[in-house]
Amino acid sequence: MTALVKKDARRIDATEARIATLTLPSGGFSAPARADALARLRAAGLPVRRDEYWKFTDPAALNAPEATAAGAMAEIGAPLFAERDRVRIVFNDGVFDADASDDLSLAGVEIQRLAEADRADLHWARDLYGVLEARGQSPVLRPHAALNTAAASDGLLIRVTGTAPKPLHIHYTHSGETADAILHHCVRVEPGAELTLLETGPAAARFNKVLEVDVAEGGRFHHVRAQGRDHARRAITHVFARVGREALFKSFTLTVNGVMTRNEALIEIVGDNAVAHVAGAALGDGKDGSFHHDDTVFVTHDAVACESRQVFKKVLKNGATGVFQGKILVKPGAQKTDGYQISQSLLLDEDSQFLAKPELEIYADDVKCSHGSTTGAIDETALFYLRSRGVPVEDAQTLLILSFLADAIAEIEDAEIAADIVARLEGWLARRRR
Repeated sequence: MTALVKKDARRIDATEARIATLTLPSGGFSAPARADALARLRAAGLPVRRDEYWKFTDPAALNAPEATAAGAMAEIGAPLFAERDRVRIVFNDGVFDADASDDLSLAGVEIQRLAEADRADLHWARDLYGVLEARGQSPVLRPHAALNTAAASDGLLIRVTGTAPKPLHIHYTHSGETADAILHHCVRVEPGAELTLLETGPAAARFNKVLEVDVAEGGRFHHVRAQGRDHARRAITHVFARVGREALFKSFTLTVNGVMTRNEALIEIVGDNAVAHVAGAALGDGKDGSFHHDDTVFVTHDAVACESRQVFKKVLKNGATGVFQGKILVKPGAQKTDGYQISQSLLLDEDSQFLAKPELEIYADDVKCSHGSTTGAIDETALFYLRSRGVPVEDAQTLLILSFLADAIAEIEDAEIAADIVARLEGWLARRRR
C-alpha cells in the first residue's frame, strides 16, 4: 500500500511539474473546455509505464517538463505534395507562419486560427473544441490529449460547408532545438460536404497535437499525413472523430524517422451506414538512434450497418521497435457491423521487434468482425524469384517492401496523393539500403 501511494505521489508531482511549464490560455469560447480538461488531467495524472496502454511505450520523454533537444534536418528533395494544387498553411515550432502560408480562402471551407477566433465568447467550435477529446477519455484515459485541450495556444478551426475544390495542407516546420509545440485543430464537415486534409513535417523537438473531426450526415473527410525527417523528434498525436449517418472518414499516416512517436486514433461511429477507415505505414531504422513507433487505435460501433477498417504495416530494421494496440468495440444494437483489423510487421533483422495487442469487444450478434497480426521477414522465395530474373538484390528488397505496404497505402482514395506517398517511400528506402 505504501509503495502504491508513493507511485501515485510521483505521478501527481510529475503532472504538476509539466503543468507548471505551460502558459495556459484564458477567456474565449474554449475556456469551459480548457478548465474541464485541466481538471481531468490533474485527476488522472500523466501516464506511467505500468498503465495498461503504456506498457509497450515509455511516456517519460512526453511527461518531462522540458523537451529533449532535437536538431532540425534539412529537407531532402522537393517537399511532399509540392506538385499538388492545395492551400498551404505553415506552423514553425508550433507558431503560425503567415509569410510562408497561402491565403486562407478556399471555396466551401471556412478557416480560422484558434488563437484569433478564441477571443470571442461565441463560435461554432465551442460545441466541438475538447468535446470529442473528453468523450474519448473513456474507457481508457488519455491524459496527453487532456493536456493539449487545456494548453493549446493555436491551431485551425475548419468548417466545411461544400465540396472543397482542392486539399488543405498543414505543413509543420522545425527550427528550434528544444521547441515544444502544442496544437489543437477542429474540423466540422457539414452534411454532404467533403474535404481532403494533408499534414506534413516534423513540427518540433516535441509535438503534442489533437485533431477533432465531426463528420455529419453524408459528409466525406479524407486525411493523409506524413511524419518524418528529423531523427531525434518525439511526438504524441490524437485523432478524435465522430462519424454520422452515411458519412465517410478515412485517415492514413506515413511515419519515418523519430526517436518516439505515438499516434492515437479514437473513432466513434454514431450514424447508420457510416464508414471509417484508419491506416498507417511506418518505416523505422535504428541505425541513427532509437526508433519507437506506437499506433493505438480504438473504434466504437454505435450504429447499424457500419464498416470500419484498421490497416497498419511497419517495416523495422537495426533494432527499431513497432507497437500496435487496436480495438473494435461493437455496442448493443450495432447490428450488421463489418469490422476489420490487421497489423503486420516486416522485420529486416533479428534485433528489431513488433509488439501487438489486437482486441475485439462485441455486444451484438449480427456482426462480421475479424482481427489479425503477423510478424515476419522478407519472403526468401519471392526474393529469389526476382533475383533470378535479373533484379538486383536491393531493388528486389525495395519491391517486396513496397508490396508489403501496399494494402495500407491503398486506403488513400486519391491516386495522385497515393503516388506521392509511394515516391517518398522509395526515396527513404533508397537512402537506407544496407
